[in-house]
Amino acid sequence: MYGTIAKVTARPDKIDELRALAAQLTLAPGQIARYVYRMDANPQEYMLVAVFESREAYQANAASPEQHQRFMALRALLTADPEWHDGEIVDGQVR
Repeated sequence: MYGTIAKVTARPDKIDELRALAAQLTLAPGQIARYVYRMDANPQEYMLVAVFESREAYQANAASPEQHQRFMALRALLTADPEWHDGEIVDGQVR
């Protein structure tokens, strides 16, 4: 498995729009999970986690026009570009 963790900060006046956008998004092809955390220390700060079946599926999604559209919709709600951290998932467990 492969994925990314992104740290984002929502514009204060766009938090409701950010939540609405997250609620309407479906998983991309090859994506097997998505998690969104709102940080206790700063309610405008979120961590986004996307899990893909493989690096190839992740890269195909990243290069797709559909993902670019999703990113542009997200970026309009943020104070700055996301801070991305990509990598191979080497362990995980779900109940």
